[in-house]
Parts: sequence; C-alpha cells; structure tokens
Amino acid sequence: MFVKKSDFDPERFRAAKKLKEDDNFVPYPIKEGDELYPNGIFEFNITKILEDIESNPLLFNLVEIVVDDFHSNFSTLNESHLDSVDVSRPVVLAEISPERYNLIDGHHRMEKARRLGLKNVSAYKMNVDQHTKYLTRKESYSAYIKYWNDKLKETF
Repeated sequence: MFVKKSDFDPERFRAAKKLKEDDNFVPYPIKEGDELYPNGIFEFNITKILEDIESNPLLFNLVEIVVDDFHSNFSTLNESHLDSVDVSRPVVLAEISPERYNLIDGHHRMEKARRLGLKNVSAYKMNVDQHTKYLTRKESYSAYIKYWNDKLKETF
C-alpha cells in the first residue's frame, strides 16, 4: 500500500531530502528467534522495531489508517493464525519513498480487520530515518539509500 491521495502531504513530499549513505552504518543484529521482514533485498528486524516502539511509543507516529488502502493478496497468510491475532494492536508502516508506506508488520491483523469489516486500524508510521536503522545487512542499507534517492529523481 501506498498513501492514498487524500492523505498525501505535498509539503512533506517536497521537503524530502536526498539521503547520504553513512559509511559507518552497522546492520541491526539478528538474534535467534527474531522476527524479520524480508522485502526483496531489504530485511528489517521486526522484533527490535516492536521492542523500541513499546519502550518509546511517543517517538513513533501513531495514526489511524484505512484498511482498504492496503492490498489483500498476502502470499504467506497463515489461516490458522488469523483467529489468534489482536486487531487492536497497531500495525507498522515504513516510509519506502517520500510519502509512500509499506506494511512491514501486521499482515494478519490487517487481513482479520478486513474480514471483520473494520474500516480503520491503528498504525505506527515510521519515517525513513526511523526504520533504516533496523536493516539487517550493509548491502541492504546501501541499496535502500540508492532506492530512496532514485525515487526522488523520478518525481522531481
């Protein structure tokens, strides 16, 4: 999903800056049992994101999002797990390019909300500076910086 037109903030989009790669970037460590979200070359440590949100919720933007703004074709949806998820827990979105967000945690909650007929769910919207630190590989980080900057070129 990406942001719908009515929620698009042109000022924030115009204010988006080119990212500069940090040569000292250290990938977020993975411990046994950590939940990871792979999205192509990009892999985020979801366990650590959720721990940091729980420890510092005011540092993250909590908003209501429209369920129908997100696609429902999840390739790895576990039907038996769906009954046990709590749709009152916020999902997590990551800004993948200026003003465009992907769902990186909460696919089951989103699908259950859809099936229950809910119109909105709560979501933590993480900006690019917040979520890139949770990338688990240096090459993912480098590719992400290039991806972001290429998106800026496409739109300006």
